[in-house]
Amino acid sequence: MAGTTFKTNAYNLHELLEGCHRGALQLPDFQRSWVWDEDRIKSLIASVSRAFPVGALMTLESGGQVNFKPRPVEGAPMEARQATPKSLLLDGQQRMTSLYQVTLRGKVVETVTPKNKKVKRWFYVDIRNALDESVDREEAIVGVPEDRVIRTDFGREVVMDLSSSEREYAALMYPVSQVFDWDEWQDGFDEHWRGDEHEAMRKTFRAFKKQVLENFKSYGVPVISLDDSTSKEAVCVVFEKVNTGGKPLDAFELVTAMYAADGYELRKDWYGDEATKGRRRRFVDTLRPADSEAGIIAGVGNTDFLQAISLFYTRERRRDAERAGRQGKELPAVTGNRQALLNLPLAAYTHYEQKVERGFVQAAKFLHMLHIYRIFDLPYQSQIVPLAAIIADIGDAWEHESHRSKLVRWYWNGVFGELYGSAVESRIARDFMEVPAWLNGGPEPSTVSETIFRADRLKTMRMRLSAAYKGVNALLMKEGAQDFRSGQKFDHTVFFGENVDIHHVFPQDWCKKQGIQPAVYDSIINKTPLSFRTNRLIGGVAPSEYLAKLEKGDGKTPAIESTKVDAFLRSHLIDPDTLRSDRFDSFMADRQKRLLRLIEQATGKSAYAGDLAEEGEDMQIDEDSAEVEMTISS
Repeated sequence: MAGTTFKTNAYNLHELLEGCHRGALQLPDFQRSWVWDEDRIKSLIASVSRAFPVGALMTLESGGQVNFKPRPVEGAPMEARQATPKSLLLDGQQRMTSLYQVTLRGKVVETVTPKNKKVKRWFYVDIRNALDESVDREEAIVGVPEDRVIRTDFGREVVMDLSSSEREYAALMYPVSQVFDWDEWQDGFDEHWRGDEHEAMRKTFRAFKKQVLENFKSYGVPVISLDDSTSKEAVCVVFEKVNTGGKPLDAFELVTAMYAADGYELRKDWYGDEATKGRRRRFVDTLRPADSEAGIIAGVGNTDFLQAISLFYTRERRRDAERAGRQGKELPAVTGNRQALLNLPLAAYTHYEQKVERGFVQAAKFLHMLHIYRIFDLPYQSQIVPLAAIIADIGDAWEHESHRSKLVRWYWNGVFGELYGSAVESRIARDFMEVPAWLNGGPEPSTVSETIFRADRLKTMRMRLSAAYKGVNALLMKEGAQDFRSGQKFDHTVFFGENVDIHHVFPQDWCKKQGIQPAVYDSIINKTPLSFRTNRLIGGVAPSEYLAKLEKGDGKTPAIESTKVDAFLRSHLIDPDTLRSDRFDSFMADRQKRLLRLIEQATGKSAYAGDLAEEGEDMQIDEDSAEVEMTISS
């Protein structure tokens, strides 16, 4: 019987990264390039800083039957290219490259923002927040621009300057690039905070070193090592398996196991059984059209539901602490993060579940009111959690005009500020606390006060995955846009009955013939909601031609007066004259201004019209990862 061809050992993280630096540990050349985004890097740093597992690696010893061409991890020095690797990394490239780049390489890291912008970042640990148990560790990991200065107001206001070691010491911000070699930084820190009066600061760093930095130095990574006798077939099968990925054990599964110990069937509560419709099924059926598979809140997951309940439970705990006279950092955080879900008692779940479910159902009605009917057209799935929690908290008061108008404004600020695309746990908690207070006369919530919409953003909104892109489409329907052919407004019945989607105003084929680039004609400025039949009738011809066709009618479609057609166009914020004369550039400039006014009206804020460029360059999305464009080629 053949023996095993692999072994599993725990390796020190620092040693593995040193191996990447020297070229002793490399990648098979067919591995894809390193593409991890900023938020995933922060999450990885946070996990290691708490000594949490980040998963096993799998390596293949060099020199055996399988002879892959090697290449060093991205960012390794030239010497690594000339080295002969001892092992090739089959699984774990993204994790090891990310950790190598942020901790050992000593250079700024090229990464990607949630808005798909290529940027350069240094990573820091906020020492105070890292020691604060009420702060989620990911919030203590901060990405800083290449010049190490964090700015707001499009570069006009400096929030934090970390451009020198002294400024790092003063701000208590520790560079992740020095987590394996802290002696020199600590010497400088102690000198900066010398004197008996600053002993508390020096003590703070010593606690940080013990609780955070030492986790990096002692961190062990399990490595499954395939020896050099492993066959090509085995390597191919293994590589295929480890790259398909699996569903991790999530908070819901863990909470289910904990509640089961008390005799409560959480899974049955969510999924139901043969006799009972579970909560998930009820969400799928909420406001579900007859010919549709699911309603607008069908995408709400079991952890989303737990998260909303956790907001109520942690807020009540905070209020109890306030009543007991506790203050500041002694107060528990209001949160729905993973740890909070794992600490959610069964009593809290059963106390809040019906209230929170009603909040989600009412949230579906709210979204329909904004003309957001399909999950596909939902700007942010993540924003439903605070929306439902806020509505559950204030009850029927959300239907009162004064409250509803503010809630609508908050929602659109979240969409057009593009604030719910990543790192949303802290924002969800803030909105849950701040929005109800605002509805009762308090200050604006941070989601409203922080939103800045750039006038030039409209030109770059081309992808159906963009929340702001979907937001413009919904706003047009809410403002009373009428179909070019039928003149019908896009209410719930028409939307589904006429198969409404977003389509080009100047058709793609016509634009291509005129030499107009896709980056220009695919902008939301040249898109509008239309029925399927209308879009087919328009065809790939000039606007002047398809408008004439609409007005003339045919055997199946009656003629339409030109004044009515003009009225339909204006309802889409389109100037009829520019469209009838096929003046693409004039149309784009004019409609950009009109759409901008629509967004300003929705958010209650003026757009930024300055010429300061947005940070980063647009990522070029390859064919494999690009979204499926739903717009029918005209």
